[in-house]
Formats: sequence, structure tokens, C-alpha cells
Amino acid sequence: MKNFLDDNFLLQTRTAQELYHNYSKAMPIIDYHNHLIPEQIANNTQFENITQVWLNGDHYKWRAMRTNGVNEKYITGDASDKDKFLKWAETVPYTMRNPLYHWTHLELQRYFGIEDLLGPKTAESIWEKTKEKLATPNYSVRGLLKMMNVEVVCTTDDPIDSLEYHQQFAQQNETFKMLPAFRPDKAMNSDDVLALNGYINQLEQVVKKSIGTLQEYLDALKSRHDFFAANGCSVSDHGLEQIYAEDYTEEEIAQIFNKIRLNQEITYLENLKFKSAMLVYFAHWDHEKGWVQQYHLGALRNNNARMLRVNGPDTGYDSIGDFSQARALSKFLNRLDNQDKLSKTILYNLNPADNELMATMIGNFNDGSVAGKVQFGSAWWFLDQKDGMTKQINTLSNMGLLSRMVGMLTDSRSFLSFPRHEYFRRLLCDIFGQDIENGELPNDIEWIGKLVKDISYYNAKEYFKF
Repeated sequence: MKNFLDDNFLLQTRTAQELYHNYSKAMPIIDYHNHLIPEQIANNTQFENITQVWLNGDHYKWRAMRTNGVNEKYITGDASDKDKFLKWAETVPYTMRNPLYHWTHLELQRYFGIEDLLGPKTAESIWEKTKEKLATPNYSVRGLLKMMNVEVVCTTDDPIDSLEYHQQFAQQNETFKMLPAFRPDKAMNSDDVLALNGYINQLEQVVKKSIGTLQEYLDALKSRHDFFAANGCSVSDHGLEQIYAEDYTEEEIAQIFNKIRLNQEITYLENLKFKSAMLVYFAHWDHEKGWVQQYHLGALRNNNARMLRVNGPDTGYDSIGDFSQARALSKFLNRLDNQDKLSKTILYNLNPADNELMATMIGNFNDGSVAGKVQFGSAWWFLDQKDGMTKQINTLSNMGLLSRMVGMLTDSRSFLSFPRHEYFRRLLCDIFGQDIENGELPNDIEWIGKLVKDISYYNAKEYFKF
């Protein structure tokens, strides 16, 4: 029987162990999509305790605690940091076979050197041990990133963000990069005309110009796109239920925008046309600058209206959606490709039923100009666990080129989440190792070791050119 979380965790063969320990493990981390807070990196925040760095904002853990019967007071409520941690510690033993069990103990080991299992009996001592270490300089935000050999982090930023903390950080001589990513979803969300108008009013204040026409709106957003580029941005991102690809004319979009500015109700079809047009505008700007564009598709968000009113969005009430993806996605990518305006693109799906769809869609638009120009992104959100990652890797292997994949990302709000890269790399090496030992791949450790290093690090390094 193997020991839990030993050096060969998830590595079932000697070949897998060799691939991981000799090739993948030491590779730096390029985390090209996450939700870390730029202010905390720029100011090198020092957290007072593990709740602040580990539980605050982590809706994965919040969902588990609610399922375990923990009162909201101890999750997003006014309980003390310590009491919230103790409630999480009570929950952890019940998370066995959920990826949270692995992540929790990987993070305790990798950051704090704690090998005890977290539970009610060990909670008090782990609270004190982590609190003591978090008070030391090596456990500041930047210290935590360096501990994991992080080379680049790309945050997720709205077009109206000032990027002041990215600018502040850029003036400091650090060993890693923090770069912004352009996420303009609010700028195209015409589901709520009142909210969109409020957003446009905010944009007016940022660009110091009035916005009354579609062209003025596009000019204002383009100026923000340019501003992001001037501050090191080379990546955009969208989090959508599905791609929108309705046919439209410029005149139609101008008229729809006029209705929006007048706070008039727009029809369902007008809503789809507006979103479709905005996606194309953004994609054109991305191509113009040679950016990488990312599309996260398939989340059904804010399912619990009562808790949305209480806690707001991104608090653990989202799920996998069953949206139709293929036809609109094909039409959108084809439109850009026909116009010679298709930039490097990464597609992420949340519904595992869409794995084969995504893996075959990317092959339609890889044109030989760039290795892996259109990517099937790593398993995302509910899928970034052992089964989900394995299925994504196998699907991409069967229908594309795993060897050209740009690897893993955290997509996280926590500075303690970077062992997810290790988790991915261990699974990757285990898959290759099993194939070699089964005689399904040649025992060419030098070449396959190179592929493992590429997927872990070098492909992303070349693709993003950070």
C-alpha cells in the first residue's frame, strides 16, 4: 500500500516517476489566467492567518462547507477567521474523493511543510503553525509565488480598471512578471440594459469623453484596449455561456446601441446581435495586436437568486450548463478566419460532453502559421480534477496534438493554489509513463521527456511570448 501524498503521488509507474522528477517538476510556472488581486501583489500583502489567504474568496471550499451543513456565518458571514478555519477543518475529512481533499493537503505540504491530515484534532495546531509562518517575510504574497517557481501571472481585468497596481509593480525589480488580461464581458452584456448603461457611464468617466453613439463607444473601448497593451497586456479573456454569432449589419448595431443608451428594451434577437458584434470587434483588436484570446464557455451562473441577493456573484452558486456550442463557435471562428483576423485562440469548455467537440473544432482553424494556434484549453473549473484533467488530456491526444498544448493554469483567487500545476504535471507524466510501460509508446525517455517539459512550460513560453 502506498503512502498518501508521497513523492510519487499519482505516478503509478517507474517511467512516470522518471518523467516527473527529472523533466517536469523543476519547470517554472506560467500562470496565464487567474483571478488574483493585483493590489495584493503590488503591495506584497502579508496575510495574518490561513483563512485570509486560503478561505476568503474560495467558492470551491464554500460549496463543500455548505454541503456539509456549515452555517453561512462561518463561510461568508461575520464569524472570526479562526472559527471559519475550524469549520473548514471539520469539513475536510468529509471531502475524501473530492479534489479539495488532495488540494488541501498538497497546499499544506508544499507551502507549510505540514504533513498532518487536516481535521478537528489537528486544526488548532495547524492554525498556529501556519499563522506563525505567515507572519514571516518569506510568506508574503510574493514569497508564496516565488516558493512555487512562478515566472508569470496574468490577472483578469475589466477595461475600466486603472491598472495602477500593474504600473506600480512594473516599476519594481521583481523576479517574476504580473501582467493584465483584458476581460470586456461587462461591456457586451446587453442582457440588462440598465446595468450596461451604468457601465457605459463609468467608461465615460474613465476616458473623459461622452458616449452617445456606437462609434464613440467603440472608440472608448479601443482606447482602453490600447491602454492595456501599453501596460504589458497581450491576452484577452471572455467568460460566456456560449459564443454569439448572429448575422448583423453595422447599421443594426448602431440602432441597437441607440436604444440601449435611451434605456429602451431591446428584443431577444437584438441582444444576440449586439453581443455577436461586440465579440467580433474585440477579436479584431486582439488580432491587430497579436494577442492571445481566450474563451471560457459553458458556465450556468448565479443559479440561486436568493443567495445572489445576499452574497453577490462568484460565491459558489454556479454550475455546468448544457448550452449548444458547436455551430455558433464554428461560425464565429470561420468569420474571423475568412477576414484573416483570427488571432491565437484558446477554447475552454465546462461541460465534459463538449470535450470532443472542442478538440475537433480547433483542428478546423489551425493553419500552420503558428504551432498550436487554436488550442483546446486545460480542464476548467469543475473539471480541473483528476478525472476531468485526464479526460481532457486523452481527448486532445486522440483528436489533436497534446504535444503542442500550453499546459495548466490555476484560474484561482488564492495564492495557495499553485500546486494545481503540479497536480496536472503528475497526471500528464503518469499518462505518458503508463503508455510507455504498456508498449503503446516507445521507451524514448529523452524525446518524451522533452514533450513533457514543453507541455509543462516551454509551449506556453513560446505561445504567449511573455
